[in-house]
Amino acid sequence: MNPHASPPTPPWAAVQTIWRHRQLVLQLSSREIRQRYRASMLGVLWSLLTPLFMLAIYTLVFSGIFKARWAGQADTHGLFAVVLFVGTSLHGWMAEITTRTPGLIAEHTSYVKKVMFPLEVLPVVPLLAGLFQCLLNLGVLLAALCLLGGQLSWHVLQLPLVLAPFGLLLLGLAWLLAAAGVFLRDLSSITTLATAGLMFLAPVFYPMEAAPQSLQMWLRLNPLTFVIEQTRRCLIWAQPLQWDGLLLYAVIAALVAWMGFVFFQKTRKGFADVL
Repeated sequence: MNPHASPPTPPWAAVQTIWRHRQLVLQLSSREIRQRYRASMLGVLWSLLTPLFMLAIYTLVFSGIFKARWAGQADTHGLFAVVLFVGTSLHGWMAEITTRTPGLIAEHTSYVKKVMFPLEVLPVVPLLAGLFQCLLNLGVLLAALCLLGGQLSWHVLQLPLVLAPFGLLLLGLAWLLAAAGVFLRDLSSITTLATAGLMFLAPVFYPMEAAPQSLQMWLRLNPLTFVIEQTRRCLIWAQPLQWDGLLLYAVIAALVAWMGFVFFQKTRKGFADVL
């Protein structure tokens, strides 16, 4: 046994680290959100106006111009836009991670040189900033459903059970990309293209049933697919979640989060040498 080898990282070490530095995480996340709108006249209000504007555009284009309707559902004015908005909101949260985290460590070189600074909390910041925008989008969506004449069901309360494993998966991805981005400077360009591809390879603009049967199995491997479908079930269709699939997704998400944390901790020793 190598006496100089690093001890194994237990799965709960990531949770302990985030909890121990929770005040720092919240402060950095709050600053991240405020800085995005600091120079604008309306400030953080833009984070609410943006989804309102996008939902209005979707409604005008898809319901007013193309007369699009979601297959198998009631022919309700604007419903297609609302269904589509679920997919784009969740994809936006993933895009926040894949576009921000590859260059995250390089943007905070001064933190790398601080021996006592917990670098592992940095990827949590874009995760929470993206969650903030995603929740605002879904809030706008619920308000739109009410305006369209729908009634909110108790199934809405299941939403945290869907977002939690998705967030866990994105956290593992954030740790992985943040660490790998230090050594692969082109990683952000690759992830941007991959994220755009994932949007079209998930049921964002179309129902899963519309895809050829031979492709549906591959589309379900997309980490967005299950989350989008389950979010629509509890927010729009008022249907119970698919618990067996949700349990499997949660287990996979936990493994990805743990592996991402381990990879970050193993590679962080080389950050200073590269930067």
